[in-house]
Amino acid sequence: MAAATAAAFVSVMALTSGAAQAQTIEYVALGDSYASGVGTRDYIDDSSCRRSDAAYPSLLADAIGADLTFAACSGAKTGDVLDNQLGGLSSSTDLVTITIGGNDTGWTGVVQKCAYPYPWTCTKEIDAAEAFVRDQLPAKLHDVYNAIEDAAPNADVIVLGYPLLFNGEECNAITRISPGEQAALNDAADLLGDVIGTVAASHDFAYADVRAAFDDHAVCDDAEWLNGISYPIAESYHPNKTGQKDGYFEVLDDFV
Repeated sequence: MAAATAAAFVSVMALTSGAAQAQTIEYVALGDSYASGVGTRDYIDDSSCRRSDAAYPSLLADAIGADLTFAACSGAKTGDVLDNQLGGLSSSTDLVTITIGGNDTGWTGVVQKCAYPYPWTCTKEIDAAEAFVRDQLPAKLHDVYNAIEDAAPNADVIVLGYPLLFNGEECNAITRISPGEQAALNDAADLLGDVIGTVAASHDFAYADVRAAFDDHAVCDDAEWLNGISYPIAESYHPNKTGQKDGYFEVLDDFV
């Protein structure tokens, strides 16, 4: 366990021991569809946010006995977090988790373009997404992280990233994402993860990098923790229940 990772949970877990045992951990989960639980096909209500009891915030809250404010919402961008998700934060908030940034890059549209049949390609779209991640996303992440610090000054904050989706195989008959395009998409996702981690570290936030956890569990692997092309289409390229539990949650659980 990395020292920075362990330190992020020290004050939170202290609430569950000794004289403070009766106190409840106040936990706020922010972010996009990867945090809300899209891909699990099992949602708490019929809202468009698609929050799931199988998503990592719910699993973590159950594990540590926290009072969860589940604000993450499908489709959220950094601006949506600032506008719609910070209301549950306060000086009494003990723990915040967030996965955000992927939608700002237009990632869904990039993957869709890569799935078009030959002779269409997605090189320009991938290049544009990478340029956005390098040149514009850091400022947007800083704005979100600054707002979290201001609204929840006593909270431990854990930023979670995104897995790599592809393993180079083509197993979904109705899509055509070539091995070369898959490699380029993974490279773009690596860049995204590195930038998120760097910005998080600059705020002294812990960064839960889930990429290694999903090794051998990408789309087309024998044990897929990520959905390939799916119906409804929104379920595609998101962690399934196993990905949320054995991928995301296990990374967080290692922090405890």
